[in-house]
Amino acid sequence: MSLNEKDAKFLRQSFALADEAKQQGIHPFAAILVDDQENVLMSQVNGYLPDLDMTGHAERILMTRASKAHRPDFLAKCTMYVSAEPCAMCAGSAYWAGLGRLVYGLSEASLKEITGNHPENPTLDLPCRAVFDSGQRKVEVIGPCLEEEAAELHKDFW
Repeated sequence: MSLNEKDAKFLRQSFALADEAKQQGIHPFAAILVDDQENVLMSQVNGYLPDLDMTGHAERILMTRASKAHRPDFLAKCTMYVSAEPCAMCAGSAYWAGLGRLVYGLSEASLKEITGNHPENPTLDLPCRAVFDSGQRKVEVIGPCLEEEAAELHKDFW
């Protein structure tokens, strides 16, 4: 899927953040929230460490923070850029927070091929579109995008 220049820029920022996390031994996932004026509102890396929180996915934590800071009508105009497709839990948190748009890199299916059944990432291969399509409001989804670049983040990690 081709991206516009703005989406590619922010998606690559999520990749850079995920790579920084990887260099620190943190699972290589990251999410960035951007408003409709192209302002980065907040960013988040994976939160599995230090407490071994299996629900500490970057997107879920970011959406919890965003939901506390902004109302759904504001978040409906925002885009979350994520290095990998949100799992069902993360897609659900984005839906409940009110997010309007999502752009992601690596698909869950591709992530599953890379990680296998790793105990720290037992990938739930359920497309985020299936979660969003089950809801009562639309969330625009663009992805997978720049998937080869996104996959490189996981090379030699799992």
